[in-house]
Amino acid sequence: MKINAVLFGSTGMIGQGVLRECLRNTEVESVLVINRQTTNLSHAKLKEIIHTDLFDLSKLSTELSGYNTCFFCMGISSAGLSEKEYHRITFDLTLYMAGFLLAINNKMTFCYISGAGTDSTEKGKVMWARVKGKTENALLAMPFSKAYMFRPGYIQPLHGIKSKTRLYNALYTVFKPFYFVLKHAKSYVTNTEILGKAMINAVATHYSEKKILESADINRIGNKK
Repeated sequence: MKINAVLFGSTGMIGQGVLRECLRNTEVESVLVINRQTTNLSHAKLKEIIHTDLFDLSKLSTELSGYNTCFFCMGISSAGLSEKEYHRITFDLTLYMAGFLLAINNKMTFCYISGAGTDSTEKGKVMWARVKGKTENALLAMPFSKAYMFRPGYIQPLHGIKSKTRLYNALYTVFKPFYFVLKHAKSYVTNTEILGKAMINAVATHYSEKKILESADINRIGNKK
């Protein structure tokens, strides 16, 4: 399946990795990125729209039509946020954007970046895990052609990619010398390149074994030729 994708979150660490792989992969024909700020990239496959209010996509109906895939890489840290604040971005915004896309492209495949430890029961003690679980469950209940929930653990940024969070960048710098050891822990560790390839491969091959993909699944699918 040739992929024509909408990508949200392309200025974040994971989104940068996914965008890089999309531009390099022959299975991807085109990529539309919707951002609040520019990527400063130029490529024959790439179209960028700067749009500040993601809770209102009504003016983008025409631009968003004709795509068969969404790579949803937006996300925020729960640190310092109340559950209401975190829920608004993680659940409310995600479901609004997913519903808007689905109404325009009813055969779309939706790929959502979640996280290791997400709570599918929605009843655990960890706030972010409950909200992520609620978001996953709601997305899986929507009538997408296919939907995949990606739950990476530790992600090593490669190829000059950096997180927008200063603390995370510091941690990645500390762990980078140990990555050659950490990368063998395939149940917990992946990198931006493999994660991007896994998302593309899942869509391109109509992957059907699982809808929720943990780090081991991501590494296996991402390493397929």
